[in-house]
Amino acid sequence: MSGGAYLGREADKNMAREARAIRDGDEAMKAVLCVRHGGPEALEIGDIPEPAAGKGEVVVKVAAASLNFFDTLIIQNKYQYKPELPFSPCAEFSGTVDSVGEGVTGFKAGDRVCGNLPTGAAREKIAVPARALIQVPQALELEKAAGLIITYGTTIHALKDRAKLKAGETLAVLGASGGVGLAAIELGKVIGAKVIAAASSPEKLDFAKKHGADEVIDYSKEDLKERLKVLTGGKGVDVIYDPVGGPYAEPALRSIAWEGRFLVIGFAAGEIPKIPLNLALLKGCDIVGVFWGDYARRNPEANKKHLDEIVRLAAEGKLSAHLDARYKFDNAVEAFHAIAQRKVKGKIVLVP
Repeated sequence: MSGGAYLGREADKNMAREARAIRDGDEAMKAVLCVRHGGPEALEIGDIPEPAAGKGEVVVKVAAASLNFFDTLIIQNKYQYKPELPFSPCAEFSGTVDSVGEGVTGFKAGDRVCGNLPTGAAREKIAVPARALIQVPQALELEKAAGLIITYGTTIHALKDRAKLKAGETLAVLGASGGVGLAAIELGKVIGAKVIAAASSPEKLDFAKKHGADEVIDYSKEDLKERLKVLTGGKGVDVIYDPVGGPYAEPALRSIAWEGRFLVIGFAAGEIPKIPLNLALLKGCDIVGVFWGDYARRNPEANKKHLDEIVRLAAEGKLSAHLDARYKFDNAVEAFHAIAQRKVKGKIVLVP
């Protein structure tokens, strides 16, 4: 689940209200809408009512909405979060504060912000709970800020809280050119780890090297387990970051060091691997689940500190928040095809 999971009930109410208004023909502002479940062709451009800030809410004029792989699953109704039709896709956004509701402190009109919800960001304006927003420094482009929260938020929680990665340890990153893969490379280097990036093409590996990877492995051509052992001098990898799953998880785990930590991030390959549990016994290792959405719900203050740190690091240039492409709302179908086909390096955004 996306990091917006902890705001799900409020978002459901807002989207249901908007869906009724759309059916009633109340038109006000442009939005990308999923009008039926299916592939990217299920998306259309339509008009929805302009939002008003309720109690505890902020209306944000959207500068950019960021895409994640799970957005392609939500529009197909294949994700655990299932919004009522019609709805706007995209969980992450950035923009400027348009207005604030009763009881809101800490934000005013014109403030630069980013935030996330379960979905609904691909629109010109969005009303969100004030606690879902992070201030964006002037030194950070709003389009880059739109793609920070979920990928880097997931990753800082994974590396710091779940793996307790230390300076000098070795970190192997699978799917290294994608959004969370890039975040793992960059945050791994900030922590002081040696980073080994694994991906499926020379182009993706060149991208990983440019963003800080110390070593690379093309797992479409090389034996992942053996190369990881060679690159660690036979010791094995201290931490494995796996957002891919499928056929790569088990050979990666077989290369793990004694008392290593294998981070289960996601299953972009489409297949949930069946890991022989005797490997955990023989390696004395931990297989660690990373469910950032629930972590954010259960630990909002700790999560907020992580997100503030991420935004600061990006503003200082220590995290690239790399944008592969920008698409206008009118070209949302093309953008969704790109991310569904796993062609994206870093992140892509939709702009009004």
